[in-house]
Amino acid sequence: MNDLKFAFRQLLKNPSFTAVAVLTLALVSGANTAMFSVVNAVILRPLPYPEPGRCVLVEGNGINNFTGPDFRDLTEQNRFFEQLGAYTTAILNLSGGREAERVNGARPARRASRSNGRPETRVKVYELFKKN
Repeated sequence: MNDLKFAFRQLLKNPSFTAVAVLTLALVSGANTAMFSVVNAVILRPLPYPEPGRCVLVEGNGINNFTGPDFRDLTEQNRFFEQLGAYTTAILNLSGGREAERVNGARPARRASRSNGRPETRVKVYELFKKN
């Protein structure tokens, strides 16, 4: 207990050191919370699909992995997968403020909307990546 009293007295004697130490602890704590929030949202939470452990990404080789006819053939000859969905990556314009911003995104094919357990409807681009 004497050590705590001594430490507290030393902090009172040096207010500038105390302020820097408290500010540093606050910043580190805030940064740690922010990083955990990102890791939790991106890595730790399961995908927003029923049985996310059963989701598989099938890729081809080359610049254009699958064309429309390739995907149709894969769908028709499928014996392993319960459901298939396709998407294409694109550079999109995101607006809503003063200026539009170019962002990387994905455009899901029409069938991709059923893979999340909802009825087939028009899918918004962010729906594949939305968290519950």
